[in-house]
Formats: sequence, C-alpha cells, structure tokens
Amino acid sequence: MNYSNLFKIAINAIRSNKMRSFLTMLGIIIGITAVIVMISIGQGAKSSIKGEISLIGSNLINILPRSTDESGVTLGVSDMQSLKMTDCEALLQDTKYIRYASPYFSTSGQAIIGNRNIPTTIYGVNEDYLQIQGYEIAQGEMFTKESITQIEKVCLLGESVVDDLFGGDKSAAIGSVIRFNNLPIRVIGVLKAKGSSAIGMNADDLIIAPYTTVQKRMMAINFLPMIVASGIGEEFSGNTVDEITAVLRQQHQLSPDMADDFEVMSMDELLDTIGQVMDTLTILLAAIACISLIVGGVGIMNIMYVSVTERTKEIGLRMSIGANPHQILMQFLIEAVVISVSGGVIGIISGITINGIIALIMTMMGSSLSMIISIKSIIVAFFVCSLTGIFFGWYPAKKASNLNPIDALRYE
Repeated sequence: MNYSNLFKIAINAIRSNKMRSFLTMLGIIIGITAVIVMISIGQGAKSSIKGEISLIGSNLINILPRSTDESGVTLGVSDMQSLKMTDCEALLQDTKYIRYASPYFSTSGQAIIGNRNIPTTIYGVNEDYLQIQGYEIAQGEMFTKESITQIEKVCLLGESVVDDLFGGDKSAAIGSVIRFNNLPIRVIGVLKAKGSSAIGMNADDLIIAPYTTVQKRMMAINFLPMIVASGIGEEFSGNTVDEITAVLRQQHQLSPDMADDFEVMSMDELLDTIGQVMDTLTILLAAIACISLIVGGVGIMNIMYVSVTERTKEIGLRMSIGANPHQILMQFLIEAVVISVSGGVIGIISGITINGIIALIMTMMGSSLSMIISIKSIIVAFFVCSLTGIFFGWYPAKKASNLNPIDALRYE
C-alpha cells in the first residue's frame, strides 16, 4: 500500500473543493482557538492571583477561632471566643518560627472630617502589623506600645482614605482629628500606597489604630476575632503551622482526644486552594470550548458522507482495477485527518495570535491579568484535532470501503 499516493489523492480531493473544505475546517479552527485562549486565560488568572497573594507575604499566617457545635447549635467564627491576648503573647514568647504576631480587630463605618465622609474599615493591631503585612509609612509615625497600653485614640490612614478626606494632601492629614463613626481619632501617620490587586481589593482603603482602641472603644469585646502572624521564612511554613498548633493546644488545655478550637491558615494552603479552584475553572472553560470541536467533528463526518456519495463511481472504478477495501478506507480516512489536522494547525496559529491581542489590550487597559500560553494545551489541542479527524472520518470511510464495485459503477 502506497500511503504517499493515498495522501496525494486526499490533497487533490481537498483542493478540488477548497471552499467546502475550508468551511469544514472552520469548526475545528474555532474549537482549537477557543481551547487555547480559554486555557491561557485560566492559567493567567491563576498566576495573577497567586502573584497578588505572594505580595501580601507568602509566610503570612492567619489564626482564627474554629466554629463548633454547642447543644446542637452551630456557632459561627464571629461568635467564638477561643482566642485571647494571652495566646498572641504565647506565640511570640514560646515559638521559634514566628517573627511577628498581632491581634486583629476590624470594623466598618464612616470616616468623617468636616463635610467629607467615606465608608471604610478600621483595623485594630499592634506595632508589628506593618512588618507582617508589608506596609510602609509615607509620612508621620507608627503608634507605640505605650499608645496601645494607654488606649490612645490615634491612627494611620491608607492613601485612598487620604485622597477622599484630604484631597491627597498627606501633610494636611497629619495631626488632623477625624471621626470614625462617633469616635474622634488623631491622625499620626500616612501609609505608602500598595495599590489594588487583580481581584479588585484596594489595599489602601483602610485605617490602622491600636488594637486596644478598636477592641475597647469601638467593639467592646474581650476576645480576639483573629491573630495575624508572619514566620521567619517560607521554607519553614509547615514547621510554623505545627508549632502554632502545639502552643495553642497547650494554651487552651486541650487533651489529645479533643479537636482544635482554632484554625491555622498559612498562605501556602491558600495558594494551594486557589490553584485547585483555578485548575478546575480552567478545565471547565476548556470543556466548554471543546463543544466547538465536537461541532467541527460532526461537520467533517457530514462532508465525508457527501464526498463518498459524490465519488461512488470513482470508488467503484478504483476497486475494479485492484484497490482493496482497506485502501479505500485509508484514502477517505487520510482525507478526513488532513482536513482536521490542517484546521488544527490554523487554529493553533489563530489561538496564539488572539492570545497576543488580548494580552496587548489588557496591558493597554492597565490590567495585571496575564495571558499564559501552555505548551501542553497546544500539544493536547493538536492531538485532539487529529483524534477528531480519525473518529468522525472513520465511519464514512468504512462505508466507502464496503461499497460493492459493480453497484458503485452503476451508481447515478
């Protein structure tokens, strides 16, 4: 069997019906393009979100009370009171993997000065919070331990708050007294801008105050809603979580058979969770795009049926001069695969081109969302389009190979 001759016959058959062949390829082209672009968007979103979280600090650790059932009633995190200030102090004193730790209170309200007011959030923390979250002071100073002990009504403003209340004038903000809800607070510092993340969170829309001020003067609670901490390094993330768990279990006097009444969340765990979610989303997008490939495959089957019908006499003539059924099958199968693979190659080129155009538009719009082309997705797309040609082209080719030569020659 001369496969080169069969390939030439398939090419000549495609050339003799250029427009019909192109329209048949179009479904494959659209499908492959969609698969590449969808996977690129999914991978780019995953990379951008992970990058934003890494900017916060990959060794950041959040410690929260864990919801439990009490007398058949499920208590939410906000109702739990298992974390105390002594827990935060123990983490600083009795651990070797924790560098900084801070109580973490937050409440939303209106920040007001004169006739200007904005909705924002105030965070009650200690003097180490800036190092934990990676904030820097643009002007002014951070409050001290004495400010925390004396429950002083002082605060630092994020840049967005300064823009809204003082028109961006940092010097005017320093020393001013604003009101948060009904509590007057003196501004002693302004934070450097961190900007907005890819998922739309504004890291500069905040007020930072001593945790005792927020805890006692605003929220009136005696427990900690959360503790934030940072480890000594990313490579010790697992050790840090284990050490925190051991210290807090000892603090809470939990026996070995008792479950933790707190939850330790590291950035590594969050990154893994986000990675799994984004991978699932990428697979979903790719699966939706694959519908176009199925439509393209149906188009190939349809056109091959038409081709077999049109060339029935040709099939009968080839059989009469010695072509066997297997050769006839291979002739039409090769034709289907050539159409499918040609559409796949054009689709890959189209997908890469459209991917570049979208990336350029995103850059011009100032978006940090990247477009990542996966070589694996291109290889898979090429394999799928080849498989599509074989799968949807086999049955019409089999029909052609089963024709009776005499009946085929008599066909009108």
